[in-house]
Amino acid sequence: MLTSVLVANRGEIARRIFRTARSLGLSTVAVHSTADAAMPFVGEADAAVQLPGNAPADTYLRGELVIEAALKAGADAVHPGYGFLSENAGFAQAVIDAGLTWIGPPVDAISSMGSKIEAKKLMAAAGVPVLAELTPAEVSVDDLPVLVKASAGGGGRGMRVVSRLADLPGEIEAASAEALSAFGDGTVFCERYLAAGRHIEVQIMADQHGTIWAVGERECSIQRRHQKVVEEAPSPLVERIPSMRAELFDAARKAAAAIGYVGAGTVEFLADEGGAFYFLEMNTRLQVEHPVTEETTGLDLVELQFAVATGAHLPPKPPPTVGHAIEVRLYAEDPAQDWQPQTGVVRRFALSGKKLAPGGENVPESGAGRWPRMRVDSGVEDGSEVSPYYDAMLAKVIVWAPDRTSAARRLSAELTRATIHGVQTNRDLLVWVLRHPAFLAGETDTAFFEKHGVGVAVGAEVLRASALAAALADAAGRVGPVRVPAGWRNVPSQPQRNAYRVGDVTVAIEYRLTRDGLVVDGNMALVDSAPERVVLEVDGVRRAFHVGTYDGLVCVDSSLGSVALTPVERFTDPSQQVSPGSLLAPMPGTVIRVGVQVGDEVKQGQPLLWLEAMKMEHTISAPADGVLSELRVEAGQQVEVGAVLAVVGEEA
Repeated sequence: MLTSVLVANRGEIARRIFRTARSLGLSTVAVHSTADAAMPFVGEADAAVQLPGNAPADTYLRGELVIEAALKAGADAVHPGYGFLSENAGFAQAVIDAGLTWIGPPVDAISSMGSKIEAKKLMAAAGVPVLAELTPAEVSVDDLPVLVKASAGGGGRGMRVVSRLADLPGEIEAASAEALSAFGDGTVFCERYLAAGRHIEVQIMADQHGTIWAVGERECSIQRRHQKVVEEAPSPLVERIPSMRAELFDAARKAAAAIGYVGAGTVEFLADEGGAFYFLEMNTRLQVEHPVTEETTGLDLVELQFAVATGAHLPPKPPPTVGHAIEVRLYAEDPAQDWQPQTGVVRRFALSGKKLAPGGENVPESGAGRWPRMRVDSGVEDGSEVSPYYDAMLAKVIVWAPDRTSAARRLSAELTRATIHGVQTNRDLLVWVLRHPAFLAGETDTAFFEKHGVGVAVGAEVLRASALAAALADAAGRVGPVRVPAGWRNVPSQPQRNAYRVGDVTVAIEYRLTRDGLVVDGNMALVDSAPERVVLEVDGVRRAFHVGTYDGLVCVDSSLGSVALTPVERFTDPSQQVSPGSLLAPMPGTVIRVGVQVGDEVKQGQPLLWLEAMKMEHTISAPADGVLSELRVEAGQQVEVGAVLAVVGEEA
């Protein structure tokens, strides 16, 4: 009988597993890096053990330290979550050798699927459809485009799309280096690339007595950088093609049976619009997107993992799928800047106007038995810091409803009303996707963003109204309880002036407060103002703007959207100025490659340096034609956000 479980993971998945463990009467143990010491998952565990250091290679990927922590804390089981060591057969064996229960599949099954190259051979022999593997040396022009993939891992790391044969050697080298850094194995292979395929996966649950469930399928086609952004169950494509579900389930069960699978796993397929599908990989662990399956079946997949690991029998058949569930991954990132991850402190994080219960769980307003249901699996709360060392996902927001359209409508509305201050997120992009006609029509292939762009630009009028609200809230705060904004003059002279920056855009505001009220150029009138809430009439429509003010940041939420404003100081600190042509680090990270030397002529857009941060590789390119006059970093060097990496001067 299990009594205590250590979760060898962090963030939202650690909280998710703790939630089920507590419901089963198990005590919980967390491991954490130095950077994660104050994160919510650590505080929610009954016991916690620090793994000194910050980088994953020094902490969460150190299997021997994790097992030592489990033994020290008195745990008798280890749950790996997803990522990190979850698909490491050596770690699973070491857990078992230490006398602990491994909450995962058999070691041999992990080994069988650990190499994508060998996995595809096994699946082909079992009768599962596969895409032919291509060795880099045999790729020809007729095979293009091809996808270069890491053999040992997933999550978009070590993956490159190659459309020109001349680019193949360089992309293979880059993919191999990224795979080696992420998974400790630089092996890569190529396969035919379906630019507009559908990513369909089947949830598997199998016990130790030969019962294999195909619990339901999910569609995860909307992706960026080969990483999933929106997931749903059931799949719109499979719903449209009547015979496809039975064929998918049969192939998934064959895949599981071929390797003697036990526990929760996912068989992933790439499908075309006609319903033909091909095996991609099998994930021998819980998936990030497992909540949509739970919401449509009523199952707790983590509870089943514990049950199967201790020898329980599954019923002959899984429960049926009911209704529709959609999950979105809320990331700290800037979609308009090539999905650049963001770091910083989450000042406020709330959905439906309330802070979330520990571990996320269903938002209180959902109510038992009501629909649509909303669930939030979150790794952060007010005051949490998003560090550069780990994935930038803040939370998963999931809505279930009787039909797909209702689920999309409720989820987009909840995201619109959410209060997320302190770091930039992809929230507006997610709302745009959920309301896009192509998404609502079920046209959700992997080329969604290539086809439709990234519709996240904030209109000039929204920026201007939000900036005015920020200025008036600031003025109201300086006056106190009188509720008359600062700047009022009996005999007005100069207008009040405020300026804010949003990305590369500066919004300047001028206004007067007179006996007749607010005087501002344009179509806005003041109804009421207070330090945290300003009501404006915009084009004859009254709207409330909720203002959150923090050190160097003002966040404004309204029905028009959410805007994060950086106040522009009237006088610039000379110490903060940098030379023209300076390349600044967009985030903290590690310089992994330098492609130029001082004195080299460079062209605008030419890649000069490569940074690794937050599980991604980022290219730093030349801002203009010129000559590299300074190079201040070298490969392997850690840099902070805003650090000057190099300077491009004018051509001689």
